[in-house]
Amino acid sequence: MNYKRLTLLCGHYGSGKTNIAVNMALDLRKSFDNVTVADLDIVNPYFRTKDSSDEFEKAGIRLIVSEFANTNLDLPSMPQDMYALTDDRTMKAVIDVGGDDRGALALGRLAPKIIEENDYEMLMVINKFRPLTPDAESTIEVMREIEAAGGIRFTGLINNSNLGDETTAENVLKSVEYANAVSSLSHLPVVLTTVQKELYNVLNGKIENLFPMTLQKKPIN
Repeated sequence: MNYKRLTLLCGHYGSGKTNIAVNMALDLRKSFDNVTVADLDIVNPYFRTKDSSDEFEKAGIRLIVSEFANTNLDLPSMPQDMYALTDDRTMKAVIDVGGDDRGALALGRLAPKIIEENDYEMLMVINKFRPLTPDAESTIEVMREIEAAGGIRFTGLINNSNLGDETTAENVLKSVEYANAVSSLSHLPVVLTTVQKELYNVLNGKIENLFPMTLQKKPIN
């Protein structure tokens, strides 16, 4: 993938955007020194990029995250250094925006400067196996709500249709039709289809723009 300076990931609850953010950041670090992950997800207190903070530290990746992440508090508090995302143009950043339109409200604070710089991708993470986005029409509805709340239009789609550890190659292959339907209705390209690394060799050559990923594991407290 050819990364812009900012890669913004949005999607409905459980779409898998946080896991993609982790994998993208580690992929970016192979080519760039100044890499940041920003977790603006103020809605979901259970599964955040902070779960991979040790891995980021070892890789030399900066993490911007709310001080309340991974606590028993779920306050709508934004990290104070989030404005570095727009002020420091030497960094490459992956931004986990949040689930649905409420999570995208946080993006509105950064949207004007992001649009002004115009070096970003705003990617909708779609997953046909989630109950509220099982078809193209329902997925488009969620997309429009996120755009209205965040103030930035989407530029592309990531097909992350999966069933976690139970995902099969057939599941991923069958999701391509769904992703293409969303693409047709939204007039946006499918820039990536994600797949667990264990299935990559099986599907490589059968699906365009395949992106192998390692599933994020939440630490046991």
